[in-house]
Amino acid sequence: MGTPGEGLGRCSHALIRGVPESLASGEGAGAGLPALDLAKAQREHGVLGGKLRQRLGLQLLELPPEESLPLGPLLGDTAVIQGDTALITRPWSPSRRPEVDGVRKALQDLGLRIVEMGDENATLDGTDVLFTGREFFVGLSKWTNHRGAEIVADTFRDFAVSTVPVSSSSHLRGLCGMGGPRTVVAGSSEAAQKAVRAMAVLTDHPYASLTLPDDAAADCLFLRPGLPGVPPFLLHRGGGDLPNSQEALQKLSDVTLVPVSCSELEKAGAGLSSLCLVLSTRPHS
Repeated sequence: MGTPGEGLGRCSHALIRGVPESLASGEGAGAGLPALDLAKAQREHGVLGGKLRQRLGLQLLELPPEESLPLGPLLGDTAVIQGDTALITRPWSPSRRPEVDGVRKALQDLGLRIVEMGDENATLDGTDVLFTGREFFVGLSKWTNHRGAEIVADTFRDFAVSTVPVSSSSHLRGLCGMGGPRTVVAGSSEAAQKAVRAMAVLTDHPYASLTLPDDAAADCLFLRPGLPGVPPFLLHRGGGDLPNSQEALQKLSDVTLVPVSCSELEKAGAGLSSLCLVLSTRPHS
């Protein structure tokens, strides 16, 4: 077995964006999304930010909410970050493309090298991209096409990039994620299992796998803290959201489990990985 996870560096910063009132109004539901409880969504978002800052020890940067961007909190779709490089995505939905502007500026201010997607035929949502530490998998979904995946490969040439068909209405990260440096976690649906089987065929670095009852539970974040000697964390959906998956998650003995809730934000299409961007190296000063 190989040693996947070498590229999952120690984290230093996390970027989130506040929840606007428009997310809970008719504006936020303009894409067929249900109305949600704004106060509950904002509480969930606040707790997430607190866990990133206080529990994981990351420097938290919070962009203000923008009423013109009801889905702005889902900023995980707006960039793919590895090392000191940030690929600014081109979301499938034209109404979401202005979301990248504030994220681009924040990442520029942190000193990251910015790569733009200049091809108007390309679409890419960041939550269709799974980085394992040794390679990238890009889900070909409703939101991400082959040209978008090609640009990921062009941007991160030091890593293998493979495409994985996504047969459901989810993003790839809504079906599977990294539960540790050598472990892929995946939901139990046929779409999730099909994606994992495709990844196993494509990779030269076999991973252990863990199946969870809920697909949404596999949308988690494996994070190495910045302090040496501190074990890695797994930020995941807690028992209040997905009680059926908690027993299986306990099998991940090499990580410290940090539960959070995003059940209300999920009504707007949010998965856990869509709600923050984590920088895995310290940006340039």
